[in-house]
Amino acid sequence: MAVIFEKTKGLTDAQTHYCPGCTHGIIHRTVGEVLEEMDVLGNAVGVAPVGCSVLAYNYFNCDMSEAAHGRAPAVATGIKRVLGPDHMVFTYQGDGDLASIGTAEIVHAANRGENITVIFVNNTTYGMTGGQMAPTTLIGEKATTCQGGRDPKLHGYPIRIAEMLSTLVGATFVERVRVDTPAEVRKAKKVIRKAFEVQKAGLGFSLVEVLSTCPTNWGKTPVDALQWLRDNMIPYYPVQNFRDIDIEAALAERAEAEKEDK
Repeated sequence: MAVIFEKTKGLTDAQTHYCPGCTHGIIHRTVGEVLEEMDVLGNAVGVAPVGCSVLAYNYFNCDMSEAAHGRAPAVATGIKRVLGPDHMVFTYQGDGDLASIGTAEIVHAANRGENITVIFVNNTTYGMTGGQMAPTTLIGEKATTCQGGRDPKLHGYPIRIAEMLSTLVGATFVERVRVDTPAEVRKAKKVIRKAFEVQKAGLGFSLVEVLSTCPTNWGKTPVDALQWLRDNMIPYYPVQNFRDIDIEAALAERAEAEKEDK
């Protein structure tokens, strides 16, 4: 019998703890598929954050490390530098972890051009701890700590991480994607694969921001949450590439430079 569909070897058999309708599971599967298809599971190391994906070490079928809140890029930097270029090192972080307490770590890792890959999940809320306002919470969006909606005069404006990091010279590849339809999941997978290919080629820092839903804290059904993402998140967080690189051309240029040095 022909196999039409099978679970990726990039994930374990553990049942995830995510709420119904949460798109973390889709993102996990996509990352797992990429690692499997690139045949790098044996030398991949992931760094789990604090937040909804704090238990990611139970789900990815590769070596994993847990980092203190916000410190995943710093931990990943150390792991990559110690293990060397043959290991694929990635962080998997939410907006509370990366864009709040971990702002310094992600900015400086990108600025140094660390050869790691960052998967950044943006659902505009602190999902694990009850739906408090996050750095990415939209203007007017209600949260447990801003029940009248985010007011820029009081709380500032939502941070656009992809746009901010793309201004840094050390950031090689930065793109924002979404996973609200099968077609968009396929597009996101191609982008995530390129982010890992940038690291495999030794070309520096790569980040993929993934727009995600949080039906529980948004107080919506899974279907309504997907539509809310389309109607509200995408206008403020446009899905596009912010920093790109031609991998083959970059490798050819590097080879030529090495030849001239000799």
